[in-house]
Amino acid sequence: MPKVEVGKNESLERALKRFKKKIEREGVLKQLKARKHYEKPSERRRKKRKGGGKRF
Repeated sequence: MPKVEVGKNESLERALKRFKKKIEREGVLKQLKARKHYEKPSERRRKKRKGGGKRF
């Protein structure tokens, strides 16, 4: 589990922003969403062939 230490003069909002970035970089949310619903192997292959997903 990712951890972020809050500095002495750092605001909580800033620390929360760093925490969210760290989670995104490590792929925690992506992994959580993948485990939320079972995906059949054939669906996984289809998704992989399609191209991976949306771009932001």
